[in-house]
Amino acid sequence: MAMQRVEMPLGKYTLSIETGRMAKQSDGAVLVRLGDTVVLSTANALPDAKAGVDFLPLTVDYRENTYAAGKIPGGFFKREGRPNEKEILTSRMIDRPLRPLFPEGYNKETQVIGLLLSADMENDSDTLAIIGASAALTLSTIPFHNPVGAVRVGYWDEQVVVNPSSADLRTKSKLNLLVAGTDEAIVMVESGAQEISEEVMVKALAEGHAAIKQIVALQKQLQQKAGKQKWTFTKKELDPGFVSWAEEQMAAPLLTAMQMKGKLESYAAMKKV
Repeated sequence: MAMQRVEMPLGKYTLSIETGRMAKQSDGAVLVRLGDTVVLSTANALPDAKAGVDFLPLTVDYRENTYAAGKIPGGFFKREGRPNEKEILTSRMIDRPLRPLFPEGYNKETQVIGLLLSADMENDSDTLAIIGASAALTLSTIPFHNPVGAVRVGYWDEQVVVNPSSADLRTKSKLNLLVAGTDEAIVMVESGAQEISEEVMVKALAEGHAAIKQIVALQKQLQQKAGKQKWTFTKKELDPGFVSWAEEQMAAPLLTAMQMKGKLESYAAMKKV
């Protein structure tokens, strides 16, 4: 497959998404670059579901090796260790907006990997890892049809700033907002702020989502150039007679159990139902 690349301006830098150069054996693989921060994201899945699996077995793993900052471990520890707190939290931030957007009933074992290749200390890699995971899934044969974008938003000097540098976030900004979403809606928000007004937060969310729409459009543009044919997936249908009987028998007593005052009593009543 020939290398394909799309790009757009994002804040002071250019966001680019590229496929066809690295990890060619993965079902979907992209290099996402912002400034000199580069993340390699890959997506793979088993073609057949394992028997008895009635949930989404999605594994997300994000790693930052020290070579990304131009360093090699020395001294007593000469190898990379277990994932640190930043890597674990970033893995969760990738998982959280993507997991609900898989088709209902999809149960094939799926793995999404993000690897930081280069860190410029100006652009945080967590938003790039979310974008990369979404783009890799979108390009792959996996039935993922809702690309996701993510940006950071800051606020200082009465201005909302999309994609501020890490230094500006630390020294100037009264807001550190990470927002992820599709072109239709915001699906995840993480934020810390210094007593900003509700109006500022709403404006920051709106401007963040406007940038997300552009990032999603960029992924769709790359999909048109290099996307693979998606697997056909049909949700397993339950017997409608059984479904209506179960709802009829359980809805009212379950609601009563959930509304009980005592927590332990409520749990016990729900378990009984």
